[in-house]
This record gives sequence, C-alpha cells and structure tokens, in this order.
Amino acid sequence: MHDVIAIGSVTRDVFLDASGLELERFPATPSGKAFRLPLGDKLEIRGIHPTIGGNSANAAVTFAREGLKAACVGRIGSDADGAEVIKRLKSEKVATEMISVDKKLPTAFSVLLLKNGERTILNNHGSSSEFGAADVSYPALRAKWWYLSLSGKSERSYDTFVFRARRSGVALAFNPSGYQLTHARGKILRSLKNISFLVLNEEEAALLTGIPFRREREVFKKLDDLTSPGILAVTNGGKGVTVSDGKYVYRAGVFKEKKLVDRTGAGDAFGSGFVASLARSGIALGNIHRATPAQIKEAIRVASANATSVVEHLGATEGTLTRSGLSAARFRNLKVSMEKLD
Repeated sequence: MHDVIAIGSVTRDVFLDASGLELERFPATPSGKAFRLPLGDKLEIRGIHPTIGGNSANAAVTFAREGLKAACVGRIGSDADGAEVIKRLKSEKVATEMISVDKKLPTAFSVLLLKNGERTILNNHGSSSEFGAADVSYPALRAKWWYLSLSGKSERSYDTFVFRARRSGVALAFNPSGYQLTHARGKILRSLKNISFLVLNEEEAALLTGIPFRREREVFKKLDDLTSPGILAVTNGGKGVTVSDGKYVYRAGVFKEKKLVDRTGAGDAFGSGFVASLARSGIALGNIHRATPAQIKEAIRVASANATSVVEHLGATEGTLTRSGLSAARFRNLKVSMEKLD
C-alpha cells in the first residue's frame, strides 16, 4: 500500500536559457511583455536543461523525497521521452508501474523559454491529453492519499476519480487546472464535500466561487461550507498563503528566496508539500477533521519551504526538498498567525 499516489499529467520538459532574447511591450499578457522572435531569423539560446514535469510527476517527487511511499499515475508515449520520464522517476524511488503507455501519441512535451525567472511555455499535451479513468487499475491504487491534478481532456474523468477515492476510503487532495475551473466549475462545486484538501491561488478561488477575492471572508465562507470537513489553502505567490480548516484561519508569508531562478512547479511544490506533511502526521480521510493547529502550521511550513526551494532551481523538481533539507536552519521557522472563524 502506498502512502500517496499522484494522478495527472506527466511531461518531458526542456528549458532554454532565453536571457539573450529581447522582450518588447505587449499589453495583452499579464506581464505586459513578450519575447520578440522574428520569423526567418536564427536566435542564440545560451543553455539547455532537459528534465521532467507535469503535475503528477512533480508531486510524486515531493512525496518520495519526503520519505513517503509514492507512486505516479499518468500517460506517456512509447518513445525516448517517455523512457526518460520513467528513468528519472525511478531514480527518485517513485513507483511507475501504473503509468500507461500510449502507442499512438507521443509523451507530452514542453519547451520553456526562461528569462529573469519568468517563462513562456510551448506545450504539446500529447498522450497526457488522452489520460483518464480507463487507464487506471483501481485495485492497484490502494493508498492513504491521492493527489489529483488533471489537465486538458483528462478532466472528463474527474467525477470517476472522486467517486473511487470516496468508495476506497482514500483522502483526496485536489489542485484544479484553469481549464477545469472554466469548463467544469459546477461539477467541482458539487464534489467539494468529498475533497480532503483543496489548493487554489487567489484568482482560481475567485473563479470557482464567483466572488471577487477582495471579499476574502465570503470566498472562504463559501468554500468552507462546501469542503467541510476538509482543509482549504489559497496561495498568493510571493505574498504567502491563507489556510482554513473550518475552525480557524491561518495566515503565513513566505521564506525569503536566495535567488528567483524559475517559478515552474511552485504550485505543485506547495500543494504536495502540504499533503506530505499531513500524511506523515497520520492525517487521512477518517481523521481529517481532527488535524490540530500544530499539524496545520507544520504543513504550511513544509509546503512553503518546498515551494521556495523549487523556485531557486531550474526545473519543477530539481529544488524539491528532502526531509533533511526541510530541517535546514533557513526553513525551521515560519510565522503563522491563527484566528478563530466567526
């Protein structure tokens, strides 16, 4: 039996050092900037870093490095990129037997143009786009926790995974994609009573509830009512996180970064770090409502430390912390405030 099984996308990522490429003003993007890539020109890339990614792979590496028995579930192609993904996961002591192989479509592949810690992603979902509930042998998915993060068309299997988790007595952690929040909002809202841990950013929380996040209390009230007795975390990048267990609201900032290298995987690092801490504390489906303030504060510390370390490295898993890394002096203390819910 596994401690945690991560279910979702698995990709082959290649980072390109685009620090030599020019940016220009582009108001249509959140950053207001865009790369200038003149058609027909040959542009110099200063460095190449091949690695792995995808929500499922990123989370599984966190669980394994934190000493849990972890497995990754997803879909790859029958190609060299898929073989490299399996090789890397096995080197992390992540079980890969439940990753299915697509004979027609290639392994999902992303090229990431990186400059000053920010990136533009060129993505082909490949075989990951066809991943779904039919790829899974449920008797093999015996675990205390599932960490679910589906992308693209695979969100069609969301209801099945939620039903199977509840039926099997598995605590379900859920990190929805933007696609799901846009195309399956009602489905998600109806299912939240079966989610043990829900992690969103502020924009996602507003989108899911239909309430602007400036009315934070209303957002949390709605989500608390729907997720009870689960735990809810809403992140805000460099500003920190707000967590609710239905009894208390916890607020924390972030650990200071040594240097921002790459934000890829920060969300996965936070969500999986939080679940890893709960799992190590013995929190699962039957006792999620008994998680103590001390256990939740520790989960916030672990999640925040993991996310900070990840953005200090190139790639979504390279900076993932081990148990010994979590005990480093710089990560030992994180101020977490707590107030009782009205």
